[in-house]
Amino acid sequence: MFEQDTPNLPVNNLHPLLPLRDVVVFPHMVIPLFVGRAKSIKALESAMEAGKPIALVAQKSAAKDDPSTDDLYSIGSMANILQMLKLPDGTVKVLVEGTHRANILHVIDAKSHFDAEVKIVPAEDGTDSESEAMRRVLITQFDQYVKLNKKIPPEILTSLAGIDDAGRLADTIAAHLPLKLEQKQEVLEIFGIRKRLDHLLGLLEGEIDILQVEKRIRGRVRRQMEKSQREYYLNEQVKAIQKELGEGEDGADFEDVEKKIKAAHMPKEARTKAEAE
Repeated sequence: MFEQDTPNLPVNNLHPLLPLRDVVVFPHMVIPLFVGRAKSIKALESAMEAGKPIALVAQKSAAKDDPSTDDLYSIGSMANILQMLKLPDGTVKVLVEGTHRANILHVIDAKSHFDAEVKIVPAEDGTDSESEAMRRVLITQFDQYVKLNKKIPPEILTSLAGIDDAGRLADTIAAHLPLKLEQKQEVLEIFGIRKRLDHLLGLLEGEIDILQVEKRIRGRVRRQMEKSQREYYLNEQVKAIQKELGEGEDGADFEDVEKKIKAAHMPKEARTKAEAE
């Protein structure tokens, strides 16, 4: 439940809140953010001064320049501020690291910035045999996805191989998939590890299907282009031979024609076409 007015809460339960546009930050994710809104910059400064983690919550609509509490999702992430740099244009570049999922219980508009009462969502233990089996399947699926999607560097697979925690692996893969904000938010809101792994497997399967269709389409288009280019090239060669032979002039000797075709060292297809002409 969100509230505009400040409830009677212990100060220690409150954390500055940073609304995010078009990005969902997962636990263990290190990401640079560029912040320009005055209330957002103040939230960062407040967290830094207090030495507190900051609550990162995605906006439901990135178009809202001055979001209200109703414009924010109720699940976000707690994050540590690793580095903050003020840029010459007045904006701030901040490097944050997600730590935990968080239920946003209350949002307080303190005018200068947002504060939030949060409840940390403890990470589940994903060391059971079923979670481990799903973790391995997820890595295999993602490996197939990376081979099809040239936009993702293969090196990411090396870093994923060192992640034994199934929940963390699911979050890391979700962060690298080209999902809509709503889809990433949905993953963030799945607290159970096995349910999250299952959800990611479904998303990956869908993305792999799309990439395979795209690959078939590209192959078909490439073959059509190669065929068209080959036919154009053959026609141009035939035209050149015909011009050289003075096609249409009386007295053209067939043996001379045949000799010139052979002398042109044309590909088999072009030679056959020229002889037919």
